[in-house]
Amino acid sequence: QVQLQESGPGLVKSSQPLSLTCTISGASITDKPYFWNWIRQSPGKGLEWIGSISHWGEPKYHPSLESRMSISSDASKNQFSLQLNSVTPEDTSVYYCAMRTGPVWMTTVQRGDFQAWGQGTQVTVSQ
Repeated sequence: QVQLQESGPGLVKSSQPLSLTCTISGASITDKPYFWNWIRQSPGKGLEWIGSISHWGEPKYHPSLESRMSISSDASKNQFSLQLNSVTPEDTSVYYCAMRTGPVWMTTVQRGDFQAWGQGTQVTVSQ
């Protein structure tokens, strides 16, 4: 059973980078056919897919965030990470990592679209 755990700071100042890491257990980050995803949910809004990295290490980003985002993986630690630059209060959300056995083709998602989820971590961007 794949288990995921997010880690990172809960408070980030505006204009600073937001960095989160997801640690995987129960599978290897290089196992086929897994895709490793970052998803967020802002207050009062639905789940928004923001990016992913494939089991062969290819990242893919939400078009509106691509210029500010970077996703990387570390097979030695069985982790993947997110960096979102130049954050604003609009980036305040609960951030989740999630596993899907295939690529994502939509930016609005539901929990059932993914086979495993982390518990989520609240990130608040202060002025």
